[in-house]
Amino acid sequence: MMGKGSQGANSGGAAMRRAAIAIAVFLVLAGLLFLFGPDDFYPWAKAIHVIAVISWMAGMLYLPRLLVYHADAGKGSVQSETFKVMERRLLRGIINPAMVITWAFGLWLAWKGFGFQGGWLHAKIAAVLGLSAVHGYLAGAVRKFAEDRNEKPARHWRIVNEIPTLLMIVIVVLVIVKPF
Repeated sequence: MMGKGSQGANSGGAAMRRAAIAIAVFLVLAGLLFLFGPDDFYPWAKAIHVIAVISWMAGMLYLPRLLVYHADAGKGSVQSETFKVMERRLLRGIINPAMVITWAFGLWLAWKGFGFQGGWLHAKIAAVLGLSAVHGYLAGAVRKFAEDRNEKPARHWRIVNEIPTLLMIVIVVLVIVKPF
């Protein structure tokens, strides 16, 4: 008979497999659309990019908030162990795949739609690189928390929590307004 802990681990693994299968099916369908309807692919690529951006941002806004609460939880406590699972699943199941899809479709759109031209586009790519750096920092933090090696206080994670929001504002303004 399985205990509660092993049942939770199995359901988490099953959820990750389902998410991976869904992403794979989605990408195969996008690839088929690209191959068999290349003239109609641009708006689909834009839709896929926006969906991936929303998913990536949702995770990037939620993960630092989890780290705020995790920093206040005692090492080895039930709460700390729960946060470790939540953080790992969020990072691996949502944030990482969404970032990869965002970059892949975003670069294709920048090439196909704009030929990588435009100051606003260069600034947007720089801001997305910044967001990717924050993503890397958070991924490292998840590893440290998983190993009970976090030394940053909750206040640090509250400040870090604001960075994705600020970058998102810059990116959206650049895309919509195209100020230069």
